[in-house]
Amino acid sequence: MHEIFKKRKSVRSFSDRLVEEEKFQEIIKAANSAPSAGDLKAREIIVITNSELRKKMSEAAHGQKQVMEAPKLLVFVALPEQSAKKYAERGRELYAMQDATLAAGFAWLEAVEHGLSASWVGGFDEKEVQKILDLSQNQKPIAILPIGYEK
Repeated sequence: MHEIFKKRKSVRSFSDRLVEEEKFQEIIKAANSAPSAGDLKAREIIVITNSELRKKMSEAAHGQKQVMEAPKLLVFVALPEQSAKKYAERGRELYAMQDATLAAGFAWLEAVEHGLSASWVGGFDEKEVQKILDLSQNQKPIAILPIGYEK
């Protein structure tokens, strides 16, 4: 793990080389293995590969080009009401956000393990991302994680 931590960095320029499906499935598996409050997994992971959708997401992320360039985007979405059922306001305001954040961190580290790069994108118009992805008010986008091979 220490080597992975040392290799991890934010990459903002990606090649158009596709991410192998086996590697990608390991990234998703790692994200889904992240701990969550009460093991509720009050989060969703949305995978985006479509170039037109990546372009819209890039615009929602204030023009950050890595969002459009990366061949895969993972959008981590918190489900506050799911967590609130067990943990009330604390679950709604904190635990669901932590669940999504931990999953994103696990995905990023697994990507590095497989020779891939990523960049945490937290700067985006939340309402626009909800609209693009057809999310409800109860689905709160927390992070966009562009994943691919560094240019």
